[in-house]
Amino acid sequence: MQGAGAGMTQVSRTLLTEAQTMALAAIAATAATPRPSGETRDEHVARIVGGIWLQLHDPSIDTGGTWRLAWLGLTPDNANMACIVRNHDGSNQFAVVVRGTVDSPVDMMEDLDVGTLVPFTAAGSAAPVAVSAGAMAAFTEIANARGFIGGTPTEEAPEGEAPVGKVLVGKVPVGESGRPGPALPSRVTLREALAALLAAAPSTPRPVVHVTGHSLGGCVATMLAPYLQAQDWAPSEPQFGLVTFAAPTAGPLDFAQFVDGGPWTPFVTCTNYYDLVPRAWSDLALAKTWYPKGQGPVANTEVGILLDEIDLLRKGNVYVQPDAGTVALNQDYGNHDPGLVEKTTADYLGQVAHQHANSTYLDLLGGTPVLAGPVVTAVDPTFGTGDTPVLVHGTGFTPGSVLDFGTIPCADWSVDPSGTLISATAPAGVGIVDVRVTNDLGTSPAVPLGRFAYDGPAPLVVGGVEPPRSREGKQVTVRGSGFVADRTTVRFKDTAGTGVMVQSATELTVTVPSKGLMPETVDITVAVGVTASPTAPEDEFTYEDL
Repeated sequence: MQGAGAGMTQVSRTLLTEAQTMALAAIAATAATPRPSGETRDEHVARIVGGIWLQLHDPSIDTGGTWRLAWLGLTPDNANMACIVRNHDGSNQFAVVVRGTVDSPVDMMEDLDVGTLVPFTAAGSAAPVAVSAGAMAAFTEIANARGFIGGTPTEEAPEGEAPVGKVLVGKVPVGESGRPGPALPSRVTLREALAALLAAAPSTPRPVVHVTGHSLGGCVATMLAPYLQAQDWAPSEPQFGLVTFAAPTAGPLDFAQFVDGGPWTPFVTCTNYYDLVPRAWSDLALAKTWYPKGQGPVANTEVGILLDEIDLLRKGNVYVQPDAGTVALNQDYGNHDPGLVEKTTADYLGQVAHQHANSTYLDLLGGTPVLAGPVVTAVDPTFGTGDTPVLVHGTGFTPGSVLDFGTIPCADWSVDPSGTLISATAPAGVGIVDVRVTNDLGTSPAVPLGRFAYDGPAPLVVGGVEPPRSREGKQVTVRGSGFVADRTTVRFKDTAGTGVMVQSATELTVTVPSKGLMPETVDITVAVGVTASPTAPEDEFTYEDL
């Protein structure tokens, strides 16, 4: 593709593909969750920068190792983050990337604050344009955030090595080799940072600025692109592109028409047909008919009520998606999680999460997965005291990983070179806690089999059922933790199983009771005395026809 401003020499160059742009959007989600035991904002930014640095330098990812972090702004409440990256292959391309939703109360409220429409004047529209109050709040935070110019968290990051440690606020941008480059002003806004970068960029080929994001990040990108387009960038005359993924719309018809009429090159709106989020405020009713018959999951009554409640948040406002550049993916439902197909609320919401995930969009676009954060799969033993030796099993454990038992940092741990094992000594604590691992690529999610109980007994958890589908009178094996011989009972929803045989603290067998009036798919819960296991998708069992 080509781009040239008035009086500029036309230079041929290839612009970002959709898969490459989605990779940048996925990379922006790096290390979004703060460390469970706490960290300062600068420490959190250092992890985000370090993780983004690692991925931008990785030639195996679709971005090809040719992009460098130039600016990063994280809002004080961690609800929103945006960054500017620049391509160093001579194509004179930049990308403004807005992070999607994270597990932040402020972020969630912005997503759901759609009952009020407010004027959107920052882009200089000739006609009145309105957006939701939530989208406006997120846009305002991003536009006003004063971020870190450059991405080198250490003053002396060795050539070719990932930066780690203390962030130097407002020092230097990462140069082409990863070393510090020319100094730019500190604590500047996104617009100020982009202006400085464009001023320092060559005039040919014409600079291209791709504005992109996934989920709420894509929603904000549809506001940020016209805002940036309206600024005076002379003499650089950049060309702006707008590419979004899984983005809910920010406003009604006037906003959609305003965005559709922009001079974007390229202009692409990528949506997964079975992703609920892009339909959240414009076409939510369709989700009640999901998913395809015979593949599932089917929306049950509880899901239908939930969707109605979400739709009521609009308070009658009619939202419309910008659609001039729409690319619909996965219309044949070829990409779905086969483990989340039963007619349960948990499976339905789990499938919704799968369809919306960064990794799903990358796969649908033929992209390469970005680097994965740590995942804890098991803790051994699952109970003990404050000085108990503990083995943490999982994946993605890098040498710089740290370990938390709940909100208590672990002071004694070592990471096995395999990246799948951490040997630790449990810190002092009380109760049942989640054991989680944090590094520059993220924080492991809390999982049932990753819990540790101080002073015992072991946490009662169902981690799997084999087979997951069978008939009454058949025997199934339940795996998990905390099972106690002669004291354990098993229920299939409300009905007790029979013939319970505890093989060990992590395995038992039980005979399937009559289905009766229960739904086709039920949760299996295990109880020891008055303590019962929490429900989760892993404990689901489906009755087959006799």
